[in-house]
Amino acid sequence: MENLVHATLRVFNERDPEARLQVMAEVYADDIVFTDVEGSLRGHAPLSEKVQGLLDSAPGFVFTPVGEAHVLDDLIHAPWGFGPPDGEPVVRGVDMSLVADGKVARLYTVLVDAVEG
Repeated sequence: MENLVHATLRVFNERDPEARLQVMAEVYADDIVFTDVEGSLRGHAPLSEKVQGLLDSAPGFVFTPVGEAHVLDDLIHAPWGFGPPDGEPVVRGVDMSLVADGKVARLYTVLVDAVEG
């Protein structure tokens, strides 16, 4: 479980699509279900496309841990921020990952704070 605590940050910070798919294969189930306010999608390719769109819309921004992650049995609760590498995040959120067979099977992302500008 510990190697999966920051797995989503590794995936969402990887700007190279091929490298991202390799990381996803290591840490996400093949049929991972990702859910956020925009809806749900299933599988590595659709999730990788979503990540690419997000990264393309915010060049230079990175995801960083904000606070401590918590593990409870097969559930990971990991707060994060998204913004410039050396500045305050412009968005904060929480990922909740459900783990099955050693990989993240379901990932829920909830935005908890966005700075309007």
